[in-house]
Amino acid sequence: MPIYTGLLDLVGNTPVVELRHASGEDRDGVHLFAKLEGYNPTGSIKDRPAAYIIRKLLLDGEINRESTIIESSSGNFGVALAAVCRAEGIRFICVVDPLILPNNRFLLEQYGAEIDQVTTRDDSGGYLKARIARVQELERRIPGARWINQYANPGNASAHYFGTGMEIYKAFADVGLDYVVVPVSSGGTITGVSQVLKSLFPRIAVIAVDTVGSVIFGGPPNSRHIPGMGSSIQPEILQHAAIDHVVMVSERDIVKSCTELLQGYSLFVGGSSGAAYRGARQYFQDPAHRVLSPAPGYPRWRNDRAKPNVLLIFPDRGDRYQSTIYDQGWVDRTLSRV
Repeated sequence: MPIYTGLLDLVGNTPVVELRHASGEDRDGVHLFAKLEGYNPTGSIKDRPAAYIIRKLLLDGEINRESTIIESSSGNFGVALAAVCRAEGIRFICVVDPLILPNNRFLLEQYGAEIDQVTTRDDSGGYLKARIARVQELERRIPGARWINQYANPGNASAHYFGTGMEIYKAFADVGLDYVVVPVSSGGTITGVSQVLKSLFPRIAVIAVDTVGSVIFGGPPNSRHIPGMGSSIQPEILQHAAIDHVVMVSERDIVKSCTELLQGYSLFVGGSSGAAYRGARQYFQDPAHRVLSPAPGYPRWRNDRAKPNVLLIFPDRGDRYQSTIYDQGWVDRTLSRV
């Protein structure tokens, strides 16, 4: 085993596992796999763009240890940036909103981030636009400030092109991959992953999963309660994604899927992972979606050509959601009308 020199060396190279239900039943007529991004240092896929973007800015001389990094995030990206900035000795201000989970606020504070909280909802009923407006104000006011802007920063997609996407290719190069299912928020993961996989597995289908109430794919805005899924803006970065299908899932179904993953597969994962699983289940309920059009030269998993290989991206672990999606009281209070 190598001895690593620091936190950033641990980012990436996350495991892929086959999903076998405890009952042993074949639930959808496909070979399901999951890439477990909760194995990143701070527990989420957001470590990848945080480390990639900050390192590149430092290498290019665009920031230094006198700079101030600013970002809008009440979730995993804020935590990841806080950890990376702490490791690099850079000041970080995280603009959050009242929906931030207690665990995330705790981690931001422990990593040394300065927390700036907005309290007024924007015209979509959420806080994202209000947070972005506050970030822009801080960037204008603070000398040497740099807004990361995960929704438009090309480094967000590049981190997943060179990292997540290439890791997926290496894992499935010998057996082939027919579908990849990606939950969408800032758009960086699906943009980078779709670009590289479409070039290396030309017949792969990329399935985006969004939540009801999100406007990413043109749906009507509505209140959302599970962080890390959906958005009240359409991310600019998604213009460069190659998406074949979009599946919308409800927050109640996300909660049910997280419970099923824990009880049926012993996987303790967050809401976006539950969304990916639910999206795949909904999609493959249609038998037409299980028809293979295999590229020549790729044997299927265990030489079973009757079932497609399907990879789900699971962005984080479930420990930060114990007080929400794993708390039946919270579910009953918060999602009773959803």
